[in-house]
Amino acid sequence: MSLRYFDNLLKSLYTVARMNEPAKPDWEKIAAMPEFQALLKAKRRFVVPCCIFFTIYYFSLLYLVGWHTEMVKKVVLGHLNIAYLFALSQFFMAWIIAFLYTKKSSKFDQQAAAFLDHAGFKK
Repeated sequence: MSLRYFDNLLKSLYTVARMNEPAKPDWEKIAAMPEFQALLKAKRRFVVPCCIFFTIYYFSLLYLVGWHTEMVKKVVLGHLNIAYLFALSQFFMAWIIAFLYTKKSSKFDQQAAAFLDHAGFKK
């Protein structure tokens, strides 16, 4: 067997391998699609208000502790005061937002799959 035989064999294997590669998506075309723009808009309508709400919620504890100390020192439950309860509530608020996003993201995934299927990109 000659070197030319192996060279031709490698070229043919390379050609077969290239034929089996999936087509690379045209990201600019996808970004310009109205369905993609609608998906981004829907995600923004959910994510931005959640981020704003949680940021305000988070910094309100710092504000209350810094400037309204007498109010947050008030004992409400056993040895727990308002500041501790507010701080603990932030964990629950983060979990609630994560839960809501998980529910909402399934709709985002369905929208994405629909427009990718419409554009001819399949998994």
